[in-house]
Amino acid sequence: MSTFERYLTLWVGLCIVAGVALGHFFPAVFQAVGAAELAKVNLPVALLIWLMIIPMLVKIDFAALAGVKEHWRGIGVTLAVNWAVKPFSMALLGWLFVGWLFRPYLPADQINSYIAGLILLAAAPCTAMVFVWSNLTDGEPHFTLSQVALNDVIMVFAFAPIVGLLLGLSAITVPWETLLLSVALYIVVPVVMAQIVRRGVLARGGSGGLARLLARLQPVSLAALLATLVLLFGFQGGQILAQPLIIAMLAAPILIQVYFNSGLAYLLNRAAGEAHCVAGPSALIGASNFFELAVAAAISLFGFDSGAALATVVGVLIEVPVMLSVVRIVNRTRGWYEAGAARRTAAPGRRPA
Repeated sequence: MSTFERYLTLWVGLCIVAGVALGHFFPAVFQAVGAAELAKVNLPVALLIWLMIIPMLVKIDFAALAGVKEHWRGIGVTLAVNWAVKPFSMALLGWLFVGWLFRPYLPADQINSYIAGLILLAAAPCTAMVFVWSNLTDGEPHFTLSQVALNDVIMVFAFAPIVGLLLGLSAITVPWETLLLSVALYIVVPVVMAQIVRRGVLARGGSGGLARLLARLQPVSLAALLATLVLLFGFQGGQILAQPLIIAMLAAPILIQVYFNSGLAYLLNRAAGEAHCVAGPSALIGASNFFELAVAAAISLFGFDSGAALATVVGVLIEVPVMLSVVRIVNRTRGWYEAGAARRTAAPGRRPA
């Protein structure tokens, strides 16, 4: 790791402080940037996400995607955590913390709305930033792309029924424009652009040229991540300073949910004997949230000033620092993980994947 990457947590902390301060002192600037959106998808943030994930996607050789079937255990674990555990564990944590433990300290008329926002946040897995988290753990890029694409397909059919079940709604208004545009902007367009760049570089400079390009793009990717963080915290700087206690209370169940689901996916992959390069992204995909969709759905269902909208925004604010802490845990436990996975793979009667 470069010196810049080694101190990434410090840069993240400074960007959070800078974002809140800039959002407080220059609200008009951030309001103008925040208004540059299409179907609730902020276009400047989308551009920065392109800069974040395209370097990771340039690494992907589509001819090697067929090999992903070897990691079927990792795919199974991630799907189970994303769709059978995460929405329901968040509902339980929401009812426990917001509906009971913190109830005396929260506005009574917003309790149910806060819980609804937490459920919306957990009901769909992230589609973009997971490429960054996967890259930081040396994750298998073909597995990450395949898993994200599979989650996107499932999301189209499962998001509304799961949210409707947990919220007790007979019908839920899914912001289809936001969902489809997000998938196009964060998956389809970057994949196409990355493959055009990859093929062009390989044709001119071979594998050496590709390696040099990736080395140059890595700092750009991390700089875009930090700039995104400044924007996200700048957008909500006023709310953070105006109601810090409410935001801290809403953050508690989100934090527990992230660590619980990432830990569950990580341990299940280890028990199954899956490679660490798959377990890392599996844990990160299993814990992260599609906050663009969650915010849009909350505003559509409950209104811009609702507790649900605020709860989803809290998810946006803690996404980067919390996921970076999960990345750190995954990287630091690699030796422990690989020792256990190797023992299980080599067990008598067990055939390697």
